[in-house]
Amino acid sequence: MRAPPPVLAHRRLLLNDEAATAALAQRLAAALSAPALVFLSGDLGTGKTTLVRALLRSLGFEDRVKSPTFTLVEPYNLSSFDLYHFDLYRFSSDEEWRDAGFDDYLRSGAVCVVEWPERAAGALPVPDLWLRLQFAAGSDDARAVDVDACTDAGCRWLTSVADAGSDMPP
Repeated sequence: MRAPPPVLAHRRLLLNDEAATAALAQRLAAALSAPALVFLSGDLGTGKTTLVRALLRSLGFEDRVKSPTFTLVEPYNLSSFDLYHFDLYRFSSDEEWRDAGFDDYLRSGAVCVVEWPERAAGALPVPDLWLRLQFAAGSDDARAVDVDACTDAGCRWLTSVADAGSDMPP
């Protein structure tokens, strides 16, 4: 396993509820451009797929948004770019990423959103943004989100999305 990517900028946000998650997705949608690689990490139930659904809605996608837990990837043809939503929860090694031929998606010039990137970390390039969601202490609805920008593009997007939630102490 390779070393974690360098973090050029970091913000820690508190999303008090699902509406705050949607607001974060809306700000990301307004700033995002292709190509892009976004990682989403967090325990089961922390809102990774909810964030992707809100992102797709904000990008104008009106059909059903399915979780790719069993299909591994769901493609979305949007007016401004293609978006591929990956869920690597069932992966057990980097080799599964390589064997599936998913590198082609990363070279397609699309936006790729990867849930559970840790499951194929050695096979994946450095993300532009890496969002790590966790349950906020003392709340059933709130989520703490660590947002790391690992590229210059990620830094620009981080500036755009940072106002979506309340800042939390590091």
